[in-house]
Amino acid sequence: MTGLFGGTFDPPHNGHLALARAALDHFGLDRLVILVTEKPGHKPTYAPAEARMRLAAAAFPGHEIELDPYGRTIDMLRARSWDDPLFLIGADQLAAFPSWKEPEAVLELARIGVGTRPGYALGPVDPAAARIELFDIPAVDVSSSEVRRRVAAGEPIEGLVPPAVTALIAELDLYRH
Repeated sequence: MTGLFGGTFDPPHNGHLALARAALDHFGLDRLVILVTEKPGHKPTYAPAEARMRLAAAAFPGHEIELDPYGRTIDMLRARSWDDPLFLIGADQLAAFPSWKEPEAVLELARIGVGTRPGYALGPVDPAAARIELFDIPAVDVSSSEVRRRVAAGEPIEGLVPPAVTALIAELDLYRH
């Protein structure tokens, strides 16, 4: 089974790592592919794709990092051939899943693994659907937007991102403006 974890990773943070680790443990994945979305169809990016690829490689050592040129999940799934794909998302993304481009087609091409945390209300998607499986992740209170805000304000980000990501953000002078 191949775990596919897509996102802008702008920057990757400890919440992303918690979801990936929990998915590896819960599903016993054969491989985990981190898909850095080049130009997401649903939100802006702040760092160039090349920098986000380097940040993802620093955050997820030992896993495959690929640039995803598709703005929508269904387009990526149609263009690629994966061995028993399991697309990993957080509970917040499950709430938005009905608004994705062709969500039914996404479920035909991949199962969905949804990382949930205690106390988080699930959205309108039926989690009992055969192609959607929930798994627990530890609560990690961090977001990429908070990391970017802190960097721009000159505040520390230790504890929010892996140390290698902190160092790379400084080296590449990201998110300061």
